[in-house]
Amino acid sequence: MQNETALYHGSQEIIRLPEYGAGRLHNDYGRGFYCTESTELAREWACTSVGGGFSNHYVLDMTGMKVLELNSDEYSVLNWMAVLIRHRLFSLGTPIAGKAKKYLSENFYVNVDAYDVVIGYRADDAYYSFAELFLNNGITVEQLARAMKLGRLGEQIVLKSKWSFDNIRFIDFEAVDHMLYYPKRKARADRAGYGFAKISEEDSEGLFMADIIRERITNDDERIPRNVSAKRDE
Repeated sequence: MQNETALYHGSQEIIRLPEYGAGRLHNDYGRGFYCTESTELAREWACTSVGGGFSNHYVLDMTGMKVLELNSDEYSVLNWMAVLIRHRLFSLGTPIAGKAKKYLSENFYVNVDAYDVVIGYRADDAYYSFAELFLNNGITVEQLARAMKLGRLGEQIVLKSKWSFDNIRFIDFEAVDHMLYYPKRKARADRAGYGFAKISEEDSEGLFMADIIRERITNDDERIPRNVSAKRDE
């Protein structure tokens, strides 16, 4: 029995044949093909402030594949952080940040390259800044977990293995008007920013990165917020 999933990829290009081993090294989960189940998100991701792009439509047969659901409650927001700092470039603006990067990597990292497909948060610009602030001891882990649910960021589905690339099938594409969808993309980021401003103004009782290191906190600690799927039908 097949397990087929419709996926969409927003891009400046029409991509009929995703190429294994291509793509940017410093994406959220490393090299891979980044998709979403949401047509609306794909349309937004296809647009820039100066031009539109294309929403590419595919079907992926996931039968028998090893899938990492990083947003499930098996994992915490610190697992996501550890994966992110392994692949993205962060500004280590405080003395604690370098120690934080090392501690998270050693205690919370999940090897995404061991999976065919990874499902998890997308670190868009606003969310990347939240993660960077946490790494530099600016907000608590509780504030970070709340921030990740702002702006309805949705989930991304990332093809990692050659097998997954061999099992994705191009269906069609649509052109996306940036005059319509870039404002939607910007509004989503603005909502996240406004929401985060309110969170950051609240009393910051909880665990800062320095506390996590000092207390040698690990992933089974009940004080670390578990992930909750951010997937929405948009």
